[in-house]
Amino acid sequence: MEIVLYHRPYCHLCEEMAQALAPIAAEIGLVVRVVDVDSDPALEELYGLAVPVLVHEGTEVCRYRLDEAAVRAAVAAKRARH
Repeated sequence: MEIVLYHRPYCHLCEEMAQALAPIAAEIGLVVRVVDVDSDPALEELYGLAVPVLVHEGTEVCRYRLDEAAVRAAVAAKRARH
């Protein structure tokens, strides 16, 4: 199961979210795909300075700060459907 972290290099909030997410992802079996919004003009336009953003199956889970409960709920909902 994958979760996408949209980030920007040298963004302290992005680094904080990545660090906070890592142990949770390891615990619940999530693969974290990190995407630099500056690498794609469409993403840069979509997110602007509003990063980090964590997305699971196309749905925003949280923005700016990690919401552990929201991450766990999104994963649990996905598992319940399958």
